[in-house]
Amino acid sequence: MHDVPLWLWIVFGVLVLVSLAVDLLAHRTAHVIGFREAAAWSGAWIGLALAFGGLVFLVVGTDAGVEYTTAWLLEKSLSVDNLFVFALIFGYFKVPRAYQHRVLFLGVLGALVFRGIFLAAGVAVVNRFTAVLFVFAAILFYSTYKILKGEDESFDPGKSFAVRLLRKFIPVRDEYAGPHFFVKEAGKRVGTPLLAVVAAIEAADLVFAVDSVPAVLAVSSDIFIVYTSNAFAILGLRALYFLLAGLLDRFHYLSVGLALILAFIGVKLVLQASHKTISTSVPEIPSLVSLAVIVVVLAASIGLSMLRPPPEKESERGG
Repeated sequence: MHDVPLWLWIVFGVLVLVSLAVDLLAHRTAHVIGFREAAAWSGAWIGLALAFGGLVFLVVGTDAGVEYTTAWLLEKSLSVDNLFVFALIFGYFKVPRAYQHRVLFLGVLGALVFRGIFLAAGVAVVNRFTAVLFVFAAILFYSTYKILKGEDESFDPGKSFAVRLLRKFIPVRDEYAGPHFFVKEAGKRVGTPLLAVVAAIEAADLVFAVDSVPAVLAVSSDIFIVYTSNAFAILGLRALYFLLAGLLDRFHYLSVGLALILAFIGVKLVLQASHKTISTSVPEIPSLVSLAVIVVVLAASIGLSMLRPPPEKESERGG
């Protein structure tokens, strides 16, 4: 555990609240977010995350800084999988592009709360029962298998538990009513499809937390490191989605890269758990090595995707 001063927690909280307020004010009027606007916001979120990482380096120390950077980049890379699901959900519910940011904003708020709960619980369990790291490793290996087999593509937004539960308690109409989540019909309050979309987004994030939480706990078991890195990665998720919208299919090797990263983190967890529960002679993988592996795998998968277009693209060129 790192010695984190209270004021650094306060700085983090203020940064998150101010960032959310600025983002909300900047997008108070529903509009289609173009590439240039998304690029500017994405750059701002990345800059903010790296600046906070620099503060962690200076205040808490080099080890903490490396762990934060590794955890943030890991979470950022794993969040790309979320983007594919967001695109699937928006396509399924035919969400107008002008309202997509509003939905994702609420999704981010929910993710910040739920990730905080899951990470706090995960840290508490790991600190008390180190052997649970073997279970987390098994989860990551299974997730690797699912990605490589393409089983993650079977997600059906309309059949998600959250959407079905919502429809049981709140009637949801079929037509949108601008950016509103509720409208009144015949004197009764009913939900619009946007409400169902938010439920689907939150449900998807809960599913992704099953991979994300064990993975980040392989980097650090310090709640400050794992939560702040997750929070800054989540905050930049909306801008990243609009930046890459329409280009996701082009990065067809990225899923393989993410699978390799999950498998590597799974191995790191096994070694870490073995070192702590079986024998201290079992080597552990340093965070700096983990950071290097994540950077190399991401760069290679993106580079290969750009050099070798998907099969359908090649066929289009041939035609």
